Amino acid sequence: MLVVQKYGGTSVGSIERMQKVAERCLATARQGHQVAVVVSAMSGETNRLLDLTRQLHDDPNDREVDVIVSTGEQVSVGLVALAIRKAGGKARSFLGHQCKIVTDSSFARARIVSIDGQPIRDALAAGEIAVIAGFQGVDESGNITTLGRGGSDTTGVAIAAALKADVCEIYTDVDGVYTTDPRDVPNARKIDRISYEEMLELASLGAKVLQIRSVEMGMRHGVPIHVRSSFSDAQGTWVVPEETDMEKVVVAGVTVAKDESKIICEDLPDTSGVAGKLFAPLAEQNISVDMIVQNQAYDGTTDLTFTVPRGDRKRAVDILKASVPDLVGKNGERIQSDDEIAKVSVVGVGMRSHAGVAKTMFQLLANENINIQLISTSEIKISCVIARKYAELAVRALHDGFGLSLPPSERTGL
Repeated sequence: MLVVQKYGGTSVGSIERMQKVAERCLATARQGHQVAVVVSAMSGETNRLLDLTRQLHDDPNDREVDVIVSTGEQVSVGLVALAIRKAGGKARSFLGHQCKIVTDSSFARARIVSIDGQPIRDALAAGEIAVIAGFQGVDESGNITTLGRGGSDTTGVAIAAALKADVCEIYTDVDGVYTTDPRDVPNARKIDRISYEEMLELASLGAKVLQIRSVEMGMRHGVPIHVRSSFSDAQGTWVVPEETDMEKVVVAGVTVAKDESKIICEDLPDTSGVAGKLFAPLAEQNISVDMIVQNQAYDGTTDLTFTVPRGDRKRAVDILKASVPDLVGKNGERIQSDDEIAKVSVVGVGMRSHAGVAKTMFQLLANENINIQLISTSEIKISCVIARKYAELAVRALHDGFGLSLPPSERTGL
């Protein structure tokens, strides 16, 4: 087998932990497998480097910022390769430009375009463990780029796809994907197997275990992903194509996102093209708009309410004031915003074949006197925006109400 292992910052947070990573890599190799390892920067290092850049420069999406923050992974790959050699193995480190991981030129949020896996295959053929820097790449002009927060997950899955690996193991400080965050709900259960689609929804809705782009890449290339703990040998959670048994589970998990803001544009003309005119400048500036609700007023005007990442709220309002003052007012007097919101969601492929999930969700929230501000749905998820102060209460109510603390075979359904 060809196994790709990815280790996060906590897993390589010290020399001692790197030595543990080296032991695990060598143990896998001794089982007869070829091993490629993708590593993140040491825990806290990327934040330290970003803090240094902020003392001199305000824009994180800058070429020089990527040059600086990418050095965290350069240190890690060298140290892990040395740890493997010290433990008796053979290893060779690779930076993004040595693989070669080619990306677009969107600094701080680059997307992978292609990977030249031959240098890694050559190392594996020579009996070496390939140690690859996560999070980084180069664009067509040779500029160093980075993939954004959690980008090492994407590197790991992309390397697995390029090498046609049998599995991509994502090692982290948790032992798998849970029905919700165990810190909020202590009786949350670890999920043994979950579909790409469910994991994609969970990742996009606030679950922090896997970066969304890594799941997208795994689904596109059919890479089995095994999320597991770097501190134990226990089986974790397999992220795989949808299986028949998965449809029997109506709700697989509950998530909450507390990092969004709500923007309301009031008294807009109720005519065609208004929504397109409003959202076009936001799209041009790469601001992601999530939930959208339009309300028609009795006087012939309409209100548009939508959510954006909280960090983009101020920029979004400024863009609207500058780009469409005829709609929102020159000083933005027809814009309201609210940072004190949370988005709580339930996810499950079983929703396709089971009716009544929305009814149950709304009733569970109503039982706790939690008001729903916005609703959005897809085939396998329902999301509600609520006041942020009720976030934990809502998660507990939904988790208990859908019986997620029980084994899947014992859940009574709706």
